[in-house]
Amino acid sequence: QVQLVESGGGLVQFGGSLRLSCAASGSISSIKTMGWYRQAPGKQRDLVATITSGGSTNYADSVKGRFTISRDNAKNTVYLQMNSLKPEDAAVYYCFARIVRYTMENNYWGQGTQVTVSS
Repeated sequence: QVQLVESGGGLVQFGGSLRLSCAASGSISSIKTMGWYRQAPGKQRDLVATITSGGSTNYADSVKGRFTISRDNAKNTVYLQMNSLKPEDAAVYYCFARIVRYTMENNYWGQGTQVTVSS
């Protein structure tokens, strides 16, 4: 079994910063892409950022220059540093990981962590 556990969400003021973490555990052979999505009330879940096992990153236009994704492969952990937060960044943030277990690959998701930005 595989589990993704997120932490670091909370309430922050406009212009503030938060750092999200997501650790994968369980029977893992390797982890390919990891990343973050977010979902605001009444909206679809949107991509925020991804990072490959080699460190290549991709960002949504709305967060470029403000958010930084990184990962620690030794710890099976992905991070999202969020700076200059805006009210429109408020959402539930979900991490995901493309995980290889033995010969099978699947996407796994965390339970979500709430980010609230006060104006």
